[in-house]
Amino acid sequence: MTIFTPDIDVSTIDFEAGAVILVDKPLEWTSFDVVNKIRFRLRQKYGKKKFKVGHNGTLDPLATGLLMIFCGKYTKLIPKEENHDKRYVGTIKLGATTESLDREFPEKDLATKELSHTRQEVETAIAKFHGEMTQEIPIYSAAKINGKAMYKMARKNQEFKPKTKIVFYHKVTMLDYNSPFVKVDILCGKGTYIRGFARDLGAALDTPAYLYDLRRTEIAKYHVDQAWNIDAICEAINSES
Repeated sequence: MTIFTPDIDVSTIDFEAGAVILVDKPLEWTSFDVVNKIRFRLRQKYGKKKFKVGHNGTLDPLATGLLMIFCGKYTKLIPKEENHDKRYVGTIKLGATTESLDREFPEKDLATKELSHTRQEVETAIAKFHGEMTQEIPIYSAAKINGKAMYKMARKNQEFKPKTKIVFYHKVTMLDYNSPFVKVDILCGKGTYIRGFARDLGAALDTPAYLYDLRRTEIAKYHVDQAWNIDAICEAINSES
């Protein structure tokens, strides 16, 4: 599998035959925005109305970090390549929550008591997240109930019982704690919602909590340090048109 990193000469890549581009997704871009931008450049490069481009793991708009973009014939590999472990660095705010469990919505349900968690208490709560666990999927997600995406029902204020799933935590490490903010490094299995982890960590500490920021640093053996800036990759593709 050809992995296209910034140290590889773009002129050597046959995107139609297949390539994977490592991209550092910018803040407030959707994963589809990145796919669409690269697809547009490749359509220009090859003079085609259609060009197959996809990815193997969505990042929310308010998250940044590593996306693996599959091009050309490599798009058929996506189902197999969706099962990789992923690593994140994120900040969780204790004492408050939001409807979406991230900063898309304003804070609500502020803690009625002053936060007084010690570093040891937070570390003890984090240590509970290891191995296989059941996670309630955040309502603002693309998971479907009876064929309808939960986020669409949530935006229409429709009542429904959120779905749950089994997730796997390989290792969760506290990097810093400056109340009310907890910075963590999370190595987890496919499909783990880090917004859900933030909520569940708050519950373990008997306080509301939500995901304040998030960056995906690794997918399998690939690291965000190997990734392209989106403008740089598009410029590189154009330069070879």
